[in-house]
Amino acid sequence: MSKGSNMAATWEDSCKYLFAPKNANTAGDFAGKKMAWLPVPGDDGFAKIEILKQEGDDCQVNLVETNEKRTVNINECQPMNPPKFEMCTDMSLLSYLNEGGILHNLKSRYVANIIYTYSGLFCVAVNPYKRFPIYTDIVIASYRGKKRTELPPHVFAIADNAYSDMIQNRENQSILITGESGAGKTENTKKVIQYFASIGAGQPKEGEAKKMSVEDQVVMCNPVLEAYGNAKTVRNDNSSRFGKFIRVHFGKDAKLASADIEYYLLEKARLTYQNPEERNFHIFYQIFKGLTEEYQSGTLLLDTNPDNYKFLSNGDVHVPSQDDVELWKENEEAMVILNFSDDEKYSILKLMSACLLFGNITLKQNKRDEGCEIENPVFIEKTAALLQIPAADFQKSLLKPRVKVGSEMVTKSQNSHQVYFAAKALCKAIFERVFKWLINKCNKALDTKKPRANYCGVLDIAGFEIFDFNTFEQLCINLTNERLQQFFNHHMFILEQEEYKKEGIVWQFIDFGLDLEASIELMEKPMGILPMLDEECMFPKATDMTYKEKVIQQHNKKHPKFSVPSIKSVKGLEHPPHFNIHHYAGVVGYNVEDWLTKNADPLNDNVLDLFRKSALPYMAELFADCVPAGPKERKKTFQTMAMMHRKSLNELMGMLNSTYPHFIRCLVPNESKTPGKVQAELILHQLRCNGVL
Repeated sequence: MSKGSNMAATWEDSCKYLFAPKNANTAGDFAGKKMAWLPVPGDDGFAKIEILKQEGDDCQVNLVETNEKRTVNINECQPMNPPKFEMCTDMSLLSYLNEGGILHNLKSRYVANIIYTYSGLFCVAVNPYKRFPIYTDIVIASYRGKKRTELPPHVFAIADNAYSDMIQNRENQSILITGESGAGKTENTKKVIQYFASIGAGQPKEGEAKKMSVEDQVVMCNPVLEAYGNAKTVRNDNSSRFGKFIRVHFGKDAKLASADIEYYLLEKARLTYQNPEERNFHIFYQIFKGLTEEYQSGTLLLDTNPDNYKFLSNGDVHVPSQDDVELWKENEEAMVILNFSDDEKYSILKLMSACLLFGNITLKQNKRDEGCEIENPVFIEKTAALLQIPAADFQKSLLKPRVKVGSEMVTKSQNSHQVYFAAKALCKAIFERVFKWLINKCNKALDTKKPRANYCGVLDIAGFEIFDFNTFEQLCINLTNERLQQFFNHHMFILEQEEYKKEGIVWQFIDFGLDLEASIELMEKPMGILPMLDEECMFPKATDMTYKEKVIQQHNKKHPKFSVPSIKSVKGLEHPPHFNIHHYAGVVGYNVEDWLTKNADPLNDNVLDLFRKSALPYMAELFADCVPAGPKERKKTFQTMAMMHRKSLNELMGMLNSTYPHFIRCLVPNESKTPGKVQAELILHQLRCNGVL
């Protein structure tokens, strides 16, 4: 989503991008004609047709654009809405809620530069890939206190409804913003925060210096969190690789009090590998572009060429929209405002550099035993120097860690595969602990100690997605979205129930939230996909394939939401799916490669002890909790990634269930980031995935 323009635009300037043109009724003359939509291949998705005559299930149609006559099955034809619904602001009001009608409505509005449309409780936002003057102070003032039907659809209308409901009902509110990467979730989140900050800002007392607003403080957190949490993906040059819930707290006077941020699902795997045409987290490129070569080579011990580091899989990827030099300056300025000390700032950079250097080790397998040797010890020495731990102990702990066997401590040689995995796991642990520390640092800056009454929370999280290769991380994201969709369905059920009670209608209520219960149970209840993964991690000789066999044996032909793909369907695929889960948004095939290691996420205790004793205070603080534990304590405290995700997800759902929710669904209109262009199947796929269809 392109950032809002700060130009001095009038209300009239903004109206061009909010109101449908008065001559919008272009669907054609319906008088005496039977108009419909016919699915066709290509970006258009549907062709406008006139049904000329029907005999049984067959009907003769005329394609309006080409004047071509065809005979088609009547079931293929989707009735067209009357012209009065052209560019309708709320698609739930359409006479015919079919894919052709919904796509046409969204497309006609998008081509006319109108990016927001309602669909019942949803506000659908389509990424414009350019700036519109619709986020100005004038627009904010225009939407303040208005009913949803009084003005055209807008993210500000959703924010104002939430704020008004909070004041009127003294109840916490939440706004759930979901969508695929590049759909505009983070930009819409920023607009919601902007709205809350503007309408909730208090006036400074006479003689009192104007303090930085909560919005300004949240904005100051962005350069830091985006540097360490965002990256270039195929679809988005500045994609958030973590989910966040930003709570904006208000006092009893409805004025801003403070804010805080919680994060979910940081994509740690990106640190050690990126797909073609993608980048690692922005911070690494800011280091190479924004810092002097003397600092890079002298203090950070780097050789100044990003192409020489394995963890930057695709080397120095140039991104025109990301000025790494300028972004590093913004990052530095933000750190000053957020009260980072110089020691903290430079310690973080040393840890980032250490990750790159550590990732460059190469190993040689011993011929005599199971052990291995490091072929380029200079990288271990540099890593140890930056982390301020003894290099000899570091190398020994990696290659031949001491482990407890029975009641004795023995030295166990590690093969090259084990050492490579341990190195990557340790780097990911460093990175995530730094990120968590950054979130806490931002929260300290945002905490004003003012009394809080209620909050409006904004959830910005990755939406449901189906890829060719779906792995453990994707299952966690899809489980999250299954739970969020269940939350939405249940909320709809409660609203419908209340409406019917008001009208005095006696009706058999169906809670559609329960429709998703089967697939959720399959993933997270006892003997489900994730609990079975946790159990398999406990067995020393377990493998990904033993886990796969047990899951298939447990669920295949026994659970309605589970299936195994046919041999024919997976033939020739590089990463064939091992089983399917039938989600609300579609069938997803999952490949279980590396699931056991990803889930157990085992860390070398010997190295963690060195980290804890580091002479670098920042490093020692990050790993202060890594106190060596005995086997009994370790068994009690053992937490898999699946366990931690389910715990985090339950906390999120508990928080959302204590709020009154509002919903924004963001859409990617095309793969080429072209303004005004719509790829039908891409839009329809997203509408199915996010519950609009």
